[in-house]
Amino acid sequence: MLCIRLARTGAKKKPRYRVVVIEKERARNGRSVEVVGHYNPMAKRAGLVLDQERVQYWISKGAQPSSTISRLMNPPAASGP
Repeated sequence: MLCIRLARTGAKKKPRYRVVVIEKERARNGRSVEVVGHYNPMAKRAGLVLDQERVQYWISKGAQPSSTISRLMNPPAASGP
């Protein structure tokens, strides 16, 4: 089964992540099917950059986004006064 999840890159204590489509049983940084985006949590404006067209394609083919990717793709609405 295919999964859309994060694969860590970057230096020690300076993480960067690739958003990859990968077989669920493979190692975190194992060989991926396709890189569909990236995420840099250390940037001032931490954000997720995705190729939405490819993500939708893989989801239509049965790929399941991980809980982290789901949360990053659909951030909770800001509650305020």
